[in-house]
Amino acid sequence: MQQLVHCFLFSGPATFSRQDLSYPRPLLFLWLYGTAGVAAVAPTHSKRVLMSNFLSLAPHLKSMVLRMTIFLLMLTSVTFIAIERAPKHQVENSVQHSQDISLITALADKDKQLEYLLLAEPQSEFPRYVIKYKDQPKIIVVKVPSSSHMNLEREVLLKYRIPYAIAQPDWLAAHKGVLDDAATSDSVWQSVSGFMMRNAIGLLLLVLGALALKKGLPGMGMSGSLIKPENLKGSMDDLIGMEDIKREVSHLEEMILHRDLYKSHNIDKPFNVMLTGPAGTGKTKLAGYLAKKLGIPLIQASGSGLESGLVGGGSKMLNAIYKKACKQGRCLIFLDEAQSLFMPRGRGERKWDDDTANTLLGLLDGIKSDAGRDVIWVVASNFDEINSSMDEAMLRRFAVKINFRLPNKIERRQLLEVFLQRKASHCVNWDQLNLDYAAQITANLSPALLESVVDRASMIAIEEKKQIDTDLLFRAFERSVIGLTDRAASADKDKQRERVALHELGHFFMQIDPLLREGLSLEQVKLQSSLLKISTESVSKLGALGYVLSAAPESGLQTLAELEQEVMQLYGGVAAEELFYGARGISVGSQNDIQKATSRLDLMVNQLSMYSHTKLDYRQLQQDGNNAESLRQLEAKSDELYSRTLKVIKSYAALITSIKTTLLERYVLSKDEVFVLLDGLMKNRENSPVISAVGSAQPLTLH
Repeated sequence: MQQLVHCFLFSGPATFSRQDLSYPRPLLFLWLYGTAGVAAVAPTHSKRVLMSNFLSLAPHLKSMVLRMTIFLLMLTSVTFIAIERAPKHQVENSVQHSQDISLITALADKDKQLEYLLLAEPQSEFPRYVIKYKDQPKIIVVKVPSSSHMNLEREVLLKYRIPYAIAQPDWLAAHKGVLDDAATSDSVWQSVSGFMMRNAIGLLLLVLGALALKKGLPGMGMSGSLIKPENLKGSMDDLIGMEDIKREVSHLEEMILHRDLYKSHNIDKPFNVMLTGPAGTGKTKLAGYLAKKLGIPLIQASGSGLESGLVGGGSKMLNAIYKKACKQGRCLIFLDEAQSLFMPRGRGERKWDDDTANTLLGLLDGIKSDAGRDVIWVVASNFDEINSSMDEAMLRRFAVKINFRLPNKIERRQLLEVFLQRKASHCVNWDQLNLDYAAQITANLSPALLESVVDRASMIAIEEKKQIDTDLLFRAFERSVIGLTDRAASADKDKQRERVALHELGHFFMQIDPLLREGLSLEQVKLQSSLLKISTESVSKLGALGYVLSAAPESGLQTLAELEQEVMQLYGGVAAEELFYGARGISVGSQNDIQKATSRLDLMVNQLSMYSHTKLDYRQLQQDGNNAESLRQLEAKSDELYSRTLKVIKSYAALITSIKTTLLERYVLSKDEVFVLLDGLMKNRENSPVISAVGSAQPLTLH
């Protein structure tokens, strides 16, 4: 026996052969009992070899797959040994057990062959039918549920008058195999295999459910992705412009690298960083740049990924991320799109609504051990405390706050140039490319949107087999902002197209009216006008039959006069419709303009109280049923501005009529084409009162 065990453990798999199966089977599984059992029978030298082999295998046991495999092998071996050692029941060869009810229903046709029929334990939960045929030596025992027994007795035995009797205790004692449940199977192994076969689907679903709980469900088993610094792409040089943001990042880097200096000033808390600003401004890229420059790994997770739908799921994931970062030593944790965690706590009805935010608060400020001393949290949000209500305790946790902004015109030009330089030289026609104009029309676009505009230009260039120039870049900008335009949808609707042309021209003339009233020449008006094009093509994305495309103004402070002019420009379309079709001829196409105008009027009257000496935000004071006075002020100011708009539009009626004809013919008029038409109309009709008023340096009188 010792030789056999020694052969199995030290000779290796190559010495194992089928001849070894001639030994008793229990001996074949002694090698699974472990090193303790082997040490009892192995020689002293073998013990040393065994221990040496075990120590060499110890590092490999860290693998979860290997440990699970060993566990399953041991479990299978123990189960097999238990089955082999289980006592075997001596089953009477003269008894055949079954649960097939059809053997009982067949008695109706075999009643003449029946020797006797007995009922064993008829009052029990599972009565047994004992059947003995004349021509068969075996006794058939059919075990049925009590509910089925009642139906069988009524529908078979009584209906067909089959004689039967109750099995007496003496007879059952002489035939023990009738009541022996163990006799229904030949071995424990068959019972186990039968159970497995009957419940295979249920067991499979149970295993899949366990795997889903461990791996598949949100918040269970996920702890963010770890990225090594050598796998991070880009650098701070890729951040075009944004010098103010670069200075903040450089200062942050100095704080992290020279932490001992700050410790001498009693500043030893974690340098948590909060990044805020519009989407697409580079917050995510900055976190990668910072980790790469510091040479530390980055763990990235999303704030939306913390919303697992399970109580405690977000807290569990945050703790798992922190533990993983602590194992790395110096590490940067980047939590993106985390604006939901900054919302004020205590507003939810359920106690666990703030669990994730509370856990984050503790991790940001409650790091007292040396394990988390070098962990840096960088949390990004598209909102800040100025334009959104945020939790004060959460804001205090961040020693460094970096607010991203949209690029200005100079930075947009640099960004467009960098994006275009990444393409092959033959793809861009630099001689026909005006980057200053492209930067002007793309005001208020983020770097990500600017890159998408350049990519769209490449797609159009490939489709049309052209090089990227100013015109193609403008079309790409239009496609990105507005979407696809279509002429076929309104080609056969002349009346609708005429109404749309008048409506859009009304917007245009209200846009340039303040410039003309300042006495500027037409060329100067053209330079200052934000108009890009006027179109009567339908836009499916906006649900509009036409549009006036203008360059967005640079973000800045608007005065009362500028806000009023914005409202009048919005009213220009509906005023033009009323001028040419009457008050009852205004269409529903003005709905969007009126909604925007209402919003601006509410800002001026209620929020900023621009028309009152008392400066209050009346929206905070309004209650249900107590806003009648505010509504009257809104109506009065709207009526005043619309009346002024209608009077201005009447002064441009002749010009609108003349340009409308050309617009209907061409569908689209660019800025250059519109001002060429205006210049021609002014030269050909110098005696017209309207033209004289437009070209005059004196402002129009609207009183």
